[in-house]
Amino acid sequence: MLISTRNADETRLEGVMSAIRGRIANRTLTPGAKLPSIRSCARAMGVSKSTVVEAYDRLAAEGVIRSRPGAGFFVTAPLAPLALAEIGPALDREVDPLWISRQALASGSRMAMPGCGWLPASWMPEDALRRALRRLSRATPQTLADYGAPLGSLALRALLARRMASHGVEAAPGQIMLTDSGTQAIDLLCRFLLKPGDTVLVDDPCYFNFHALLRAHQVRIVGVPYTPSGPDTERFAEALTQHAPRLYITNSALHNPTSAVLSPSVAHRILMLAEQSGLTIIEDDIFADFEVEPAPRLAAFDGLSRVVYIGSFSKSLSASMRCGFVAAPADWIEGLTDLRIATCFGGPAMAAELVLGLLSDGSYRKHMETVRQRLSRSRETVGARLRNLGIEPWIEPRAGMFLWCRLPDGLDAATLARHALERDVVLAPGNAFSLSGSASGFLRFNVAQCDDERIFSVLEEITRAP
Repeated sequence: MLISTRNADETRLEGVMSAIRGRIANRTLTPGAKLPSIRSCARAMGVSKSTVVEAYDRLAAEGVIRSRPGAGFFVTAPLAPLALAEIGPALDREVDPLWISRQALASGSRMAMPGCGWLPASWMPEDALRRALRRLSRATPQTLADYGAPLGSLALRALLARRMASHGVEAAPGQIMLTDSGTQAIDLLCRFLLKPGDTVLVDDPCYFNFHALLRAHQVRIVGVPYTPSGPDTERFAEALTQHAPRLYITNSALHNPTSAVLSPSVAHRILMLAEQSGLTIIEDDIFADFEVEPAPRLAAFDGLSRVVYIGSFSKSLSASMRCGFVAAPADWIEGLTDLRIATCFGGPAMAAELVLGLLSDGSYRKHMETVRQRLSRSRETVGARLRNLGIEPWIEPRAGMFLWCRLPDGLDAATLARHALERDVVLAPGNAFSLSGSASGFLRFNVAQCDDERIFSVLEEITRAP
């Protein structure tokens, strides 16, 4: 009951602060304007005077308002430029690799987000996270306040080495470096391996942020068609011959966006081609813990010779608590460590301690067992509802949160996504994932985010329109 009361008090406090900020943003309150008295504000908003006092104090601490003793509170914040693009969703933006991220990250709680790539907050282990945070509050002052070691927590790296071994990936703790995320791990590897103008292979379709990150590194990107068992090996070989790429970035255990699984024969063929051409492979395995049945890992077959293996807990545990890792050849670690220090200095000490505690006490294992069961039910339910609308999954995934779906003939996913955004539904159009632009008839659905009826209302409106 105490927790519920505290949460309710915090919600009322945030409501008052939000209302004041809103009045400043929409010019109802301009710089120098006097705010309502504490008593009148409390009466108008139906809250206690103490709530208004705390709200005003916090806004004053932010520099939004200031107190004049004996006179009241006055607006100090300068007027923000009135940007019409911020009033509503960006409907006219090109559907590029950052389109989905822009909409989903800025959407707020009012939006339905079947196009996003993470689990709902309600699916995360809130009680376990709170317990871990309480334990963390008793950590040493160094853990709470100092920079972390460049490689990160040795205890967590040792535990990650044991977990990786269960997937057949052999790496000593000294071959593992903690990062703030899987994306940061890829960014460091790109800095380490690439120079502007180099060529990098990606799957077509692939995770859209691979495109955005590689473009930031000013490299040439070449797509290879992806099949239900992995990349098209003939086209992969052709790309190696024609473009002499330096790097290939992929998912293997659970592919994003298709949820396909790499077959052993394709894995061996890819590794043989990589050996012949001197290609390095980054294997992004951030969905490893969503897997139900073990799938082949390129890093397991390769032994971390040409394959670099990365992971993260952003998708499975908490996106707010940033902790990922990279496992690389031993002679790369010193160079990667130097890059990590140069770009972000210390390691994620507090996040690492939090992850270590959750992995060690068994709560993470129980959480992921529940997540896998819920995803299985959701894939079945959502898949059936989509089929009723003529939207067909490309494959029947064995695990994971994604359904890569083909729209009925004649429908364009980008057009549908813009239409849905007008109704506060964020979809993931196929060409955001496709370098060649060949997926205009596809959408990626996150089944964990499909419990809002607005999603299917919008889809039915479009798919069944005359």
